[in-house]
Amino acid sequence: MSDLPNLVWLRAFEAAARLQSFTAAAEELGLTQAAVSHQVRSLEKSFGITLFIRRSRHLELTELGHAYYPSVAQALTDIAYSTRGLLGHAQTRTVILRAPVSTAVLWVAPRLGAFHAANPHIRIRLISAVWADSTQDEDVDIDLRLGPSGWFGSRAHLLSAETVIPVAQPHLAGRLRTVDQLFGQTLIHIHGYQDHWLRLSEQEGVPLKDRTAPLYVDTSLAAIEIAASGAGVAMLMRRYAELPLSQGRLAPVPGAEIPMGQGHYLMPAAGEAPNSAEVSMVRDWIVSLFA
Repeated sequence: MSDLPNLVWLRAFEAAARLQSFTAAAEELGLTQAAVSHQVRSLEKSFGITLFIRRSRHLELTELGHAYYPSVAQALTDIAYSTRGLLGHAQTRTVILRAPVSTAVLWVAPRLGAFHAANPHIRIRLISAVWADSTQDEDVDIDLRLGPSGWFGSRAHLLSAETVIPVAQPHLAGRLRTVDQLFGQTLIHIHGYQDHWLRLSEQEGVPLKDRTAPLYVDTSLAAIEIAASGAGVAMLMRRYAELPLSQGRLAPVPGAEIPMGQGHYLMPAAGEAPNSAEVSMVRDWIVSLFA
């Protein structure tokens, strides 16, 4: 069956064609719009044809796309019915995903519901820990880690290089116009990231008057709660800040963003056995979250 296209690409094509939107297809599949668009382009490139006319607000199938869609839709439906009839509940597979606690809570968990709704046959066990080594490697299907490149081997896949921004309770953030005013506030330090304030000081050329930490926590989650209470200003990974920023609990202090010097990495599988289809789907989803 050498002519069989990539089934993940076909799934993206079918959803986009049926819904006439990459965005709607992404919501249904639990992926990002960019991931669905990339998968469809990969399918088109493999065929050497165009399947969609991309309008500003919707998609239209080309003549070849119209001809191809019914066969793809019917084939995927037949596979789903046959699999359900043959395996039933036995098809359900638990995928163990390990991530740093703040990444799990602030980035993965808010998006997990959409993925599960699109893939109810996959159980996901999300393991979060302050230290990623708290779970045995052989028990983990997908291992997501945060750190500088030197911590990981060459086989680790960089998902995203992160940046850091100062954030505060919105009323307080609105009063801070300069970095000097920012440094006059109570600075919240996060264990493992104590250098962020110093590096911001060096980047902006403003001396850090007091390098001691009146408020010192061991997770970004705790720093968020303290900052949201108005007790101080925290330097947070922009990715971690997105949720409390969108909720209006925090606001950024303008004009002060620095590279974190760390990134999120997807570690290679611990075992030698090939990934199951379920693990591959979850890995693709995780990659799309950081695209």
